[in-house]
Amino acid sequence: MARFINLRGNSLNIAAILGVLMPGILTTGYNASLLGGVLTLRDFEDQFPEIDIAAAEDKSRASTIQGLVVAAYTIGGFFGTLSCVWLGDRLGRRRTIMAGSVIQVLGAVLMASASALSQLIASRVVLGFGTGVFLATIPLWQSEISPAKKRGAHVGMKGVFSGLGCALALFLDFGMSFTRGSVAWRFPFAFVVLLSLAVLVSIIYLPESPRWLIRQGRIAEASEVLAALEDTSVGDEIVDAKIKDVQTSLDLSGEKSLRRIFHMGPQRTFHRALLAAGAMLFLQLTGATVITFYTTAIFENNLSLGNSTCTVLAAVYQLVGPLGGAFCVLKIEGLGRRVLLLGSAIGNTVCLALVAGLGTQTDNPLAMRGAVFFIFLFHFSYIIGFGAIPYLYATEIAPLHLRTTINSFSISISWAVSILLTSVTPIAFNSMGQTYFVIFAGCNATMVPIIYYLFPETAGRSLEEMDKIFALSKNSLDVVKVARHLPHGGSVDLSLEKDLGPNFKCPELQLREVYSR
Repeated sequence: MARFINLRGNSLNIAAILGVLMPGILTTGYNASLLGGVLTLRDFEDQFPEIDIAAAEDKSRASTIQGLVVAAYTIGGFFGTLSCVWLGDRLGRRRTIMAGSVIQVLGAVLMASASALSQLIASRVVLGFGTGVFLATIPLWQSEISPAKKRGAHVGMKGVFSGLGCALALFLDFGMSFTRGSVAWRFPFAFVVLLSLAVLVSIIYLPESPRWLIRQGRIAEASEVLAALEDTSVGDEIVDAKIKDVQTSLDLSGEKSLRRIFHMGPQRTFHRALLAAGAMLFLQLTGATVITFYTTAIFENNLSLGNSTCTVLAAVYQLVGPLGGAFCVLKIEGLGRRVLLLGSAIGNTVCLALVAGLGTQTDNPLAMRGAVFFIFLFHFSYIIGFGAIPYLYATEIAPLHLRTTINSFSISISWAVSILLTSVTPIAFNSMGQTYFVIFAGCNATMVPIIYYLFPETAGRSLEEMDKIFALSKNSLDVVKVARHLPHGGSVDLSLEKDLGPNFKCPELQLREVYSR
């Protein structure tokens, strides 16, 4: 068979998006929303009465058990992502994605066949493990095979596909709710097997990350992959220049070690790790994860809507995600990462504050409708900034030799916070109601100045250019200014010498001098 199914250039990137990124991210959204859509099904509650809060005599205990079942998925995600710190560079991007596919299939089969609460919890841990591997690897792989000018749009498709996955799960839950028996929830649990197998088959025929190949010393293979991605010949100067840039970055970086992410060094590694982790932490603190896991329950139990209405509303709510994701894809290179993140944080703050305020007026139908409207508007606001950009930003901000480590470590932090949130949310809703969202409104408001002053723009930059930006920065506040003034792919304007430091007539030379100290 022809190499990469005889696809080259843009066609090869489209195949990667449709064959791996789309079904892979669909599974992450699908898995996140799936349980929330069946929690209130009568047949599901009959099978697992321990998590039926409405019928429980001890509602606090039932809320705690329900939180544990939901959190089991995030616990698996945490360990799945964390495993990529070691396995990601050892196995390579393709084989890691294959492993994630197989683990997800196993988890889905176990969950669909669950008859006891213990098996349900164990299956969700396994499913989450596979999802964690996907989230740590697929956006990273996509960013490393995409051209710099399209990388944001390509990885930004995650927001579109994640929203579609969530909507697919909830619409399938709604459709199956009209059937009788355990098939109403077993079939939706098993459906994810098809998506996982699609990823497994597609990745077999697609290229490995050229940056990972170069790191492994497999230069000939990397040249072949780069030639295919650039739609040129192996000996082309474009291919040679890209390989030289990556090799230079690796030569200056030193050896890979988990401990090195906690050292600053000339590349400001710890600074970069904090920014990557911060972006992933912010994603959880927006409050979107809480709503995604408990959308149906929020509409039914906290906004006093009927079961069927809640399920449909929850599914439609997730369809707002692809709209926000499409906006992100269209604007991410023009507006940049920073503007979208800032706009998203501000919009989230306003929406959640209004949801908290209006949602407490349970005797006012108009206020309750307003709360539903602002939950929908929040989802659009969240997706345009935090739906995909944190995953993209974590890969762009990290140096090549520690990219997998920092990316996996950052997403693991996100999963860890998700474990906490999903565990306490049923208890919090049971005691606080809609005022629970005030906490997340405050978190979003806090993000605005942090992003503005500390997060540099990465749009249009090659992954190797980011190394230069951080090497030329003196402190945490300096990096935003350097990223703003350093020309894309060119030499530094002499008028910036005073602002950016001495010896800036040749930034490449200064970079080497910094590393030689």
